[in-house]
Amino acid sequence: MNNVKKEAIEKAKQETKPKRKVLFNTAKAFFVGGMICLLAQIIIDILKKQFELDNELANSVGVAIMVFLGALLTGLGIYDKIGQFAGAGTIIPITGFANSMTSAALESKSEGIILGVFTNMFKVAGSVIVVGVISAFIFGTIRFLLRI
Repeated sequence: MNNVKKEAIEKAKQETKPKRKVLFNTAKAFFVGGMICLLAQIIIDILKKQFELDNELANSVGVAIMVFLGALLTGLGIYDKIGQFAGAGTIIPITGFANSMTSAALESKSEGIILGVFTNMFKVAGSVIVVGVISAFIFGTIRFLLRI
């Protein structure tokens, strides 16, 4: 009897569960992530052409500008609204990294600068940095070995 009730409850849950719009959500994420990357590329191109920066310097300054914009929009509450609309499309570009750090810092500001902001803002971003460094090492080693 107990299993019958559980099955009936599970069936009712499945019937009332809203359908996920996977294709539509994927398209939104792809579009918004692409727009963020397009904005970054436009900034880099402007830095190269208008300010006559070489490729490496323009890329570095462009990344710094995107991180700043991501942090600024997070602080103003705008990036979260974009993230609610686009989902994963906002976490992949570098602005997602800035968002994770800024969000953690804002949430813990009441605990003070040192114990709150400085210690908590790298909780989420720290794992991203570690995975990035390890991935870069592994892929760099593989690339080096394949050239031999």
